[in-house]
Amino acid sequence: MQDPNTILIVTAAALLGITILAASALRAWNDWIALKRMELRQGPVQETEEFDPHNTNARIELADLRERLRKLEAIAAGVEL
Repeated sequence: MQDPNTILIVTAAALLGITILAASALRAWNDWIALKRMELRQGPVQETEEFDPHNTNARIELADLRERLRKLEAIAAGVEL
């Protein structure tokens, strides 16, 4: 049988860890909500020339991002490239 003090210490450490995680998650949630409220107050995002779908540079950049995403998905799936 285990020592009661050991059980108490492990339980207290686990409870402290869960409390820290919950507090961090709550803080992140509140900051995310504040960010979304700020974005809503600013209004819609205006398109810039850089992201014009007919712009050649934007198409190249988009293709590069898609290639990076494909590679990251392959890494996550464990596929050797």
